[in-house]
Amino acid sequence: MRSGSAAALTLTLLAGCVSSPGDPTTTLPGLGDCLRQVEIKRLKRAIERCDGVVEAHPQQPQPRNERALLHSLAGDNQTACRDSLAAERLLKQLPKSAAPDPLLVEEIQLRAQSCRTLTNAPAAGAPSRATSAG
Repeated sequence: MRSGSAAALTLTLLAGCVSSPGDPTTTLPGLGDCLRQVEIKRLKRAIERCDGVVEAHPQQPQPRNERALLHSLAGDNQTACRDSLAAERLLKQLPKSAAPDPLLVEEIQLRAQSCRTLTNAPAAGAPSRATSAG
């Protein structure tokens, strides 16, 4: 299963890119908490935890990008794309002084582009534009 292997590899790589732990006196989840201790068997729990991170950091693109990955791993590509496109919009709204990690920027842009490609692709079995109607 090639996509499963790629998803597992992506999850492993991204798990090493989460932000360092924040101030332990803070009750809000940290920006990098979405992918902390994710278990494939417990994706629903990870998504619920990530929902809290998104709620705590509504103007930050990173949590939405990470939640998109979790939804993708869970097989919910429509919700994953919704989060990816939202992360891209938030990325564009960040002040220039708050320049995010270039790897995060690239990842968000790639995910958003993939979503646009998927949502603009012709439906399976749809007639080709090159085919004459008669």
